[in-house]
Amino acid sequence: MSAGVVGRITLLPAGSAVRAEAAIPGLPGPLPAGEEILWQGKPSWTALAVRVFHVRKVALYFALLAAWRVAAGASDGEEISSALAFALPLVPVAAVAIGLLALLARLAARSATYTITTRRVVMQVGIALSVTFNIPFRIIGGAGLKVRRDGTGDIPLALKEGRIGYVHLWPHVRPWRLSAPEPMLRAVPDAAKVAAILAGAYLAARDAAAQPADEPSTATDPVAVAA
Repeated sequence: MSAGVVGRITLLPAGSAVRAEAAIPGLPGPLPAGEEILWQGKPSWTALAVRVFHVRKVALYFALLAAWRVAAGASDGEEISSALAFALPLVPVAAVAIGLLALLARLAARSATYTITTRRVVMQVGIALSVTFNIPFRIIGGAGLKVRRDGTGDIPLALKEGRIGYVHLWPHVRPWRLSAPEPMLRAVPDAAKVAAILAGAYLAARDAAAQPADEPSTATDPVAVAA
């Protein structure tokens, strides 16, 4: 499969054109000279299960449905044991549904790797087909942060140029931004710390790019390509 380009966002099948011994987990190839990894991590699968695949809402739905069946049976004069037996078939159905959603959440988290370097954000995602999105700092217009009570959180990235399809990113995308999808580091553990690392790297790269031409600079071209 050949690499594709959306704007200035490079999309590469994971590991393409990279020798196995040179590959870095979560990246499409070796880092260019002068670039360093500042943070790398994965989504919390339990947070994905709750906030993306809605396992609690599904469990509540089946619980309410079972309660309604029991109440309906009792109102018709049935004994409690008979009413409970009427609701019992819902238990395996609920278990299968919740189990499948939890499995999807676990697979989505295990197959995703988020990386922040001194030049870019890299998102390697995909359960069936792993794809890497290289997002240089220079095309990021801004970033948000939403922290949950458990410390996990979401960090959406607003792009100044380029566009990635919503379906290609899901679930690693800001919900309902269909016309201008925003890649999102989703359900990240210790999200506030990760956001601070991203902000520091982004500002450092911006300041380096703004240095006058006659001053020495350590900044290099942030456009990421596979080796």
